[in-house]
Amino acid sequence: MSSTKAAIKASFVKLLQTHPLKDLTVKEIVQDCGVNRNSFYYHFKDLPALGQEVITDRFQEILAGQGPEPSLPALLDAVAREAQDHRQCLLHLSQSAHWGVFSAHLLGLCREIVETCAQAAFPSARLRPEDREVLLRFYQCACYGQIIAWLSEGARGDLRGQLRRLCQLGAGMPETMLRRAQEGL
Repeated sequence: MSSTKAAIKASFVKLLQTHPLKDLTVKEIVQDCGVNRNSFYYHFKDLPALGQEVITDRFQEILAGQGPEPSLPALLDAVAREAQDHRQCLLHLSQSAHWGVFSAHLLGLCREIVETCAQAAFPSARLRPEDREVLLRFYQCACYGQIIAWLSEGARGDLRGQLRRLCQLGAGMPETMLRRAQEGL
């Protein structure tokens, strides 16, 4: 990644800590990082595209840090820690006119979490495609729902603790669901 692109991303995150997205401008970002507007638009279509890329980059870093066989509890804990560390940025995104774009992107990232962990935990599981989809969607929505509920409550509370407890309460549930799905083959 170019140093200009990295500087733009860093300024965006820094400014989003104190500015709602609706009040943040490209001009402020480029002034903060010392590049010109053309450089911004060379790398990004607009502020929502920048926001999506920042979120995706951070998610990919978290995923890469989990090793070759990530567990759902460990990955969710890392994501929740990141969310809590950047709660103000996430609140500003969730309160923006572009929340629909970010929300859909977050749902997609939750799907990637679940698929990655399922593949690591159950690499040889044989399932009907429709059963696989139902199971993946169930866990995707559980992850997404916890994050959305936390944001809708003003990002108060302990998201990490909530997700940790969800994983504890659901221990053994994936195996049971998988066994039941395989019995139907």
